[in-house]
Amino acid sequence: MRTHDEVVAQLMRRPGVRQEVERIEREEGALLDLLLKAREEAGLSQAQVAERMGTHAPAVARLERALATGKHSPSLATLRKYAQACGKTLSLYLT
Repeated sequence: MRTHDEVVAQLMRRPGVRQEVERIEREEGALLDLLLKAREEAGLSQAQVAERMGTHAPAVARLERALATGKHSPSLATLRKYAQACGKTLSLYLT
């Protein structure tokens, strides 16, 4: 039986898998880092952010996990609510 690391190494040799992982790290990973930093700077737990957003803690956990995996892209409205819950504003820039 192969180890997890061996399976990951094998999958990463596939061009499509590697490209998708790199895209997630480049796009969603950067956004996740910003959101987690905002939450940490505000000194808030997921539950506290959820309360301020008018939702429940599992929804915030799913949002953060979705960005980590790249399986779902949250709406701008959701990102705006998360930012506001952390005392921040959401700004988008095209470069």
